[in-house]
Amino acid sequence: MQVLDHNPSLEPRIHRNPPLLPRLRERFEQKFMAHWQSQWGGKPILHGRNPGSESIRLDGNDYLGLSGNPDIVRAQMASLQHSNESVIQSGVFLLDAHPCRTLEASLAAWVGKEDGFVCQSGYSANVGLLQAIADEQTPVYLDSLAHTSLWEGVRAARAPAYAFRHNDPAHLSRMIARHGPGVVVVDSVYSTTGALCPLREMVEVVEQHGCTILVDESHSLGTHGPQGAGLCAELGLTDRVHFITASLAKAFAGRAGFFTIPAELRYYVLHNSYPNIFSSCLLPHEIAGLAATLEVVKRSDAERVRLHANTRRLRASLSEIGYPIHQGSQQIIALEAGTEPATMVLRDHLEERQIFGAIFCAPATSRNRAMVRLTLNAGLTGSEMDRIEQTAKELAPVLKPWDWPIAKRARTEQV
Repeated sequence: MQVLDHNPSLEPRIHRNPPLLPRLRERFEQKFMAHWQSQWGGKPILHGRNPGSESIRLDGNDYLGLSGNPDIVRAQMASLQHSNESVIQSGVFLLDAHPCRTLEASLAAWVGKEDGFVCQSGYSANVGLLQAIADEQTPVYLDSLAHTSLWEGVRAARAPAYAFRHNDPAHLSRMIARHGPGVVVVDSVYSTTGALCPLREMVEVVEQHGCTILVDESHSLGTHGPQGAGLCAELGLTDRVHFITASLAKAFAGRAGFFTIPAELRYYVLHNSYPNIFSSCLLPHEIAGLAATLEVVKRSDAERVRLHANTRRLRASLSEIGYPIHQGSQQIIALEAGTEPATMVLRDHLEERQIFGAIFCAPATSRNRAMVRLTLNAGLTGSEMDRIEQTAKELAPVLKPWDWPIAKRARTEQV
């Protein structure tokens, strides 16, 4: 009998890590693992069941239902098959003849601005722009519900940050009077609650105090305004708003970010925005896909009508059943159960009935203001809307949403 030589390389390898820093070990065990066990029951709060073919997905941001659009797919495929001269490099090296510059110019013209930058994500767009337009001597005033990427942009700029009460122009005005002119930062539609910014009033405060305003249109670009050009365009405020930013991972169903700039600031921003300097440019097929998406979005008026109709219908029915969703008005609906354990129970009940939303909790929300976020889209059918409403009605006596902390607070405020 032949005896094979022992080969250690074929044995399963046991991977070991060197010891962690004591401070990291302490934070992991005391802050995270204690919370993991006591609040989450030893399982990740963000992960529930796997959706199936019969599931209704309300956990994504493809508001117009553009994923798989034939025109977009064809543009991406053509680029993959025929683009062989591209160089993968930092976006700061791209010349004006590059397709990305054409896309930037098209996006800027669409929203009514002189110029703009396309970058890796909406997060990068916000951090990079704020890093370029604010500094240690520039106060930045942020709505208390502004997206985390905007707060991180202020941190990157090392600028003093001042939070004003959510959607409260009067409080903003008092803050500016106290600390001086600076940059005002708002979302057009807030990503956790679907609240619409009182943008006209905000702009008036900005002009009164000689400030600059940045509007993050991530959740209104494509869904609001003429040809989907956003809330600023819908309200006729584009020429009074200094900067517009957006994630192109929402209505554009892609993977990129965008922000506008005055043409004279282009090379200043190139030399002061770290995400643009130290991140590679988008790939050719991504650029081609986004360029095709822009044209699809422009002509998607029917989809915008359906999206807003679905929003009005579901918000009305949920409110009638007793769900406290008064804090928002747009296609994002927050079912704010409050504590994380209560939110996990809400999520599990919905998923048992094949309705899938997304849990939002700290740090995406304030502590003890966790929620299941439902994001509507234009592709929801009448029968799917019926199922969502019937599920909400069946669960109401079990979940008692009228007893959630947010509902009790609303009643107290009314009194």
